[in-house]
Amino acid sequence: MTGASSGIGRALACQLAEQHARLLLVARRESVLQQLAEELLTLGAAEAIACPGDLTDPQIRQSAVQQAQTLWGGLDLLVNNAGVSAHGTFVESDEPTLRQIMELNFFAAVELTRLAVPLLQSGNEPLVVNVGSVLGHRGVPHNSEYCASKFALRGFSEAVRPELNRAGIGLLLVSPGTTDTEFFDHLLAKRGNIPWSQQCGMPPEAVARQIVRAIQRRQREIFPNWRTRLLVLVNRFCPGLVDWWMNRYG
Repeated sequence: MTGASSGIGRALACQLAEQHARLLLVARRESVLQQLAEELLTLGAAEAIACPGDLTDPQIRQSAVQQAQTLWGGLDLLVNNAGVSAHGTFVESDEPTLRQIMELNFFAAVELTRLAVPLLQSGNEPLVVNVGSVLGHRGVPHNSEYCASKFALRGFSEAVRPELNRAGIGLLLVSPGTTDTEFFDHLLAKRGNIPWSQQCGMPPEAVARQIVRAIQRRQREIFPNWRTRLLVLVNRFCPGLVDWWMNRYG
C-alpha cells in the first residue's frame, strides 16, 4: 500500500489490519511509517512491514515489489494511494511542479502496477486499487496539474482493466472528493488563496470503509460521497452548467 502514513492510506491500512491482512507499507516518512506498522500489529495485522522511500524512485518501487516477492511470493491487493498537489493558476505555475505531480500521482502508480502484475497473478482474487479523485472526472481551476494527473490515472485504469481482467486481476478506481486529511498541508506550491470556500471534508475512515466494501464486492469504481457523484452526473448531462459555475473561479 502506497501513501500509507496518513489520510486515506492510513485509515485503509488500519481497517485491513482488523481483518488480519499482511501489509507492506510504502511512504516517505520513515518514523511515522514504523509507528504505524507497530500499531497495525496491535490491531490484528498478520504482518506489517514498513518500506520507507520516495515512490518516484524506480529503485524504491523495485524494492517494495521484491520484498513482497520474498515475504509472500504473491500479492492479493495493490493499493496505489500516494499523491500530491499544488494550488495556483496555470500561468503562475511551472514545469517542475507539473512534473513532480505527474511523477508521483501517475507514473509511480503505473510503473508499480507493471512491476506487481506477476505477483498479483499468483495472488488470491487479486485486485489493483487506484485512488484517483473526482477531479479526474471534472477539472477545476487552480488545480490544473493535479487534475491532469488524476485524469491520466483514470484513463490508464479504464484502458488496462480489460487487460488485467484477462490475467484474472480486477481493478477498482476510487474517486473521492475533499477528504479531511493532511493532504493540503503538504502542497508542493500554494500560489494565492483558493477562490472558493473550504468544504468540510469526508473523514478518511469513512472513505476507507467504502473502499473495503468495494474490494469485497469486486466493484469497478466508487464515488465515496454524494457530492462527488452529483458533480459527475451534472457534468455528464449538463456540462455547460458546470462550465458556467467554474468560470466564476477562473
